[in-house]
Amino acid sequence: MNALLWVLQIGLALLYLAGGSYKVFKFDALANHMRALSRGGWRALGVLEMVGAVLLVVPAAAHWMPVLTPLAAAALALETLALAGLYARYSLKLAATNPTVWAVVMGLLSALVAYGRYA
Repeated sequence: MNALLWVLQIGLALLYLAGGSYKVFKFDALANHMRALSRGGWRALGVLEMVGAVLLVVPAAAHWMPVLTPLAAAALALETLALAGLYARYSLKLAATNPTVWAVVMGLLSALVAYGRYA
């Protein structure tokens, strides 16, 4: 189980780091698709995702305050599932390219990591 959690943590960290940097640095491309949040809102979510991505791996790997890992996973799960609701409100087409599908999967996997590292 520990190996599975590490694989999930590293994979989620890479995905959240990429998604967060996209929200922070490529706002203009995102703003054309979704006007639900302001520029500052998208940047705040991006920074939260990038910090959470680092906290998914570093504290557990360094054995320094490992309690931060399940807290970061839980925060990312809540943020991602809330964002999935926002995506679902503005995107009605259900396809593999719909961000709602990916947000729900990433949110549930983050919740699994939070539960696995807390238990």
